[in-house]
Amino acid sequence: MKSEAETVETKYFNFAGSPDEMVLESGKKLGPITIAYETYGRLNENRDNAVMVLHALSGDAHAAGFHKEDKKPGWWNDMIGPGKAFDSEKYFIICSNVIGGCKGSTGPSSLNEKTGKPYGLDFPLITISDMVNAQKYLLDYLGIDRLLCVVGGSMGGMQVLQWVASYPERILSAIPIATALKHSPQQIALNEVGRQAVMSDPDWRGGDYYGRSQPDRGLALARMIGHITYMSDESMENKFSRKLKNGGYDFSFKPEFEVEGYLHYRGDSFVKRFDANSYLYITKALDYFDLSSVDNFLPADRKIDTRFLVIAFKSDWLYPSYQSREIVRKLKTRRLDVTYCEINSNYGHDAFLLEFPEETRLISHFLTRVYDHAKNK
Repeated sequence: MKSEAETVETKYFNFAGSPDEMVLESGKKLGPITIAYETYGRLNENRDNAVMVLHALSGDAHAAGFHKEDKKPGWWNDMIGPGKAFDSEKYFIICSNVIGGCKGSTGPSSLNEKTGKPYGLDFPLITISDMVNAQKYLLDYLGIDRLLCVVGGSMGGMQVLQWVASYPERILSAIPIATALKHSPQQIALNEVGRQAVMSDPDWRGGDYYGRSQPDRGLALARMIGHITYMSDESMENKFSRKLKNGGYDFSFKPEFEVEGYLHYRGDSFVKRFDANSYLYITKALDYFDLSSVDNFLPADRKIDTRFLVIAFKSDWLYPSYQSREIVRKLKTRRLDVTYCEINSNYGHDAFLLEFPEETRLISHFLTRVYDHAKNK
């Protein structure tokens, strides 16, 4: 039974109305823009206890607690709340849905005021930098000049790194988890297969499917492909092995092994909550992301006194730990305060959403140290 204290509501921030549209990295303009966000805890009098949580590809603003109609809590509920890693009795936690998304923030499925129809593929190309710039507008609106911490896993980790590159003066600490400074060819290839699955669906109609049947089969297939990369060989063996659903042979090519049924379930669930065009735009933003150059990531003419906790997982083959170690090497070239932890987990890339005890221990200690240091300066 969920308590009243656990119930949260999504809020909406509107900005960049004409003639003050937001200029994107591509040079194009976008506006008006809506950002969906949620907050947990209270902003203190000094406004120095704010933590920004940044979500992965399929995430959204609902990171913790329950919506009134929900049976399940937010996607990082075990990490956010009273007494947890991000203690809502101590910190003010913010999580917003990225632009380009489909859970309340402006994206391809949003209404284009110029045409009176959903944007579809008229939506401009967006990048991780654009997502972060939109979050900066939100922080300005909330009256927060400096964040105690920015944290996120996977695509959320890329946003963390982009915050460091774009606004280092506004961040006291950063926790990039299971992420990379750029996509490898293999990571780009996996995303392209997913995009082709969507675009090959006849119902995609060149992105103009709103108000008609959706490209559910293509998007479900893309999610199935993606979900394989989130797990490890060991975790799939432990969870499914070669178990048959009905204990016998089925020559109709329906899902027979338990792992097949699981992937179909994941795909079918995904299409109920995600927009196919958003999937295309966001995966492209991931592929374009590139902070591998020290000059782009940590310019020599910028003062950076941010503290870092970089976390990776040994069984993660989607974002292997060598990519996290590369982040650490870049940080050390600037002699920055960085702690690296590689967790021995068999969950694969999904570990950042599952290894709560170890993440809690690491993050709680790190945040306490950063917060106490800031107060004593």
